[in-house]
Amino acid sequence: MSSPTQVAAVVIRAALSFCIFSAVCNLALAGPVARTTNATATIAPDAPPATTQPQARVYLFRGALGPIFSRGMDRLTKRLQEAGIRADVYEFTICRLIADQAIRDFRDNPAPIALIGHSMGGLCALTFAGILKSENIPVSLVVTIDPAQASPKVPLNVERFINIFLSDSILGGGDVVAERGYQGHYASFDLKQHEEVTHINIDKQDSIHEQLVTAIAQLAATPAKGEAVPLRYVVPPDAPIELWDSGTQQSARSGDTLQRLAALNHVPLWSLTQANQVSESAPLPQGQRVLVPRRLTPPPPVATSVASRPKR
Repeated sequence: MSSPTQVAAVVIRAALSFCIFSAVCNLALAGPVARTTNATATIAPDAPPATTQPQARVYLFRGALGPIFSRGMDRLTKRLQEAGIRADVYEFTICRLIADQAIRDFRDNPAPIALIGHSMGGLCALTFAGILKSENIPVSLVVTIDPAQASPKVPLNVERFINIFLSDSILGGGDVVAERGYQGHYASFDLKQHEEVTHINIDKQDSIHEQLVTAIAQLAATPAKGEAVPLRYVVPPDAPIELWDSGTQQSARSGDTLQRLAALNHVPLWSLTQANQVSESAPLPQGQRVLVPRRLTPPPPVATSVASRPKR
């Protein structure tokens, strides 16, 4: 008797082949526009327009046979909604339909856009971002979770991209790269050494959900400008999954080692040894550039005392 994973593999491979080669799926990804209902943020009447941050809109997409195998997207959607974030989950087959609606919503009320997809939903998220690129609409964040290997490249309008995948997966395994000239933040996390993670449960990891909810809640207040050095990691089997946004270069000072820099930056030592290919305890030459992972966070609030405010 075949295991559930084997059955899932056969079904999803068939769906992927059908999607790539069938005119029906092409029509689904480029088909007619239909109206969908989305929640609209309510801004308090007394909120000062100059300091009000637009609320992010999050579009999530399941993979093939999503209601069975991509339920993690539903769980993440619920967590986002509970955090007060506008989020909806869809099947990947209506990708173009939802993208067209997102274009209208953005023009009516501009707000940061985040796209998240599992398996074929990851392919959809990148296709969706490409559609918005053609309309000159930026995408604040794209997250692909073990996307299909046929997934397109990260388009230039994406400010932040995160790929969480299994390079040895036959159902996903999409090692997504960015288009030439990409200037945004890029981070790739290969979980192939985490034997407990599979294509069927990679979208259901609570630690990943928690980090994504936090990042999206801060999205509108987090600048995406500045240095963005791409990160590519194979996460060690005993290491927690930490979702950095990109890397930054630091110059070593006299006496620095990777161990010292890891402690100063509050990052695991393995992240520096893997990215820099340097012995963890070897002294670094003064001025040597070291790649350090980092998370983008909102700038600290500027305190304004009553006494310092100009008199009217």
